[in-house]
Amino acid sequence: MKSEITISELAKLMNVSVHQIRYFEEKGVLLPAYLDNNQYRMYSMDQVYQLAHILLLRKLGVPVQSIKECMTSYSADQYGQLLNRSLREINTELLRLQELQHFITKVLHEQKNFQSHTNPYQIKWRDTTYLARWLEMDSQTKLSAKLLAERAKSVPNLFESDIHYIEDGSSTITLYTETEAPGDFSLPSGKYLSTQRLINEDDELEQVIEQFYAYAAAQSYVIQEPLILIERSYLSLFSQSQLHYELQALIEPHTNSERGNGT
Repeated sequence: MKSEITISELAKLMNVSVHQIRYFEEKGVLLPAYLDNNQYRMYSMDQVYQLAHILLLRKLGVPVQSIKECMTSYSADQYGQLLNRSLREINTELLRLQELQHFITKVLHEQKNFQSHTNPYQIKWRDTTYLARWLEMDSQTKLSAKLLAERAKSVPNLFESDIHYIEDGSSTITLYTETEAPGDFSLPSGKYLSTQRLINEDDELEQVIEQFYAYAAAQSYVIQEPLILIERSYLSLFSQSQLHYELQALIEPHTNSERGNGT
């Protein structure tokens, strides 16, 4: 009874295709033990182990053209370096996937939160938020692609961030992104009057701001500067040509509503 197996049996054993084994043979990294009388390729335990090592090296990102050199000349230290490099690359990819997972979760949460509100005005509790300065511009200046290219510093994944427009009554509007403490500017914790809107034109935004102040006055809320405009461009995925904005302002409520009421 023969102790060797055919190429089909080897492919089934190692969960690869016959084509893949033939490809490794063409590249000179895996040869059969011998050809039998019917010219069938036959493989022994040596080839089983060789194929296992080849598949591992491919998982580590080693190109097929380099596998023969690895298997014939690499020392234990070189294999250790290869494995450590692959581990670093995997950890980097895991971090990227984790960040993507958090972003997708954030987008879904923000969209659900926007859709669930029947009252256009809410009272939200906001913890202290630290902001990093991104761009300053005159209050009469319209944000444009040219302005971004010329004056804005580079921010990784900018449009996955909540961009904060801070208007403090001066002639300058400063744009910020959220960051870790201490940042360039901080928004204190407290209750914020909030409204979220989909906007087509800048004129609509001005009307929303006027309505915001009018609502606050009607409810006897005292608004503390600055006025905060948050742009969430990623939510425009759900609204085509419209941009999603949220207006916020720290308030001194005239009633003792509970923390987080209306969120």
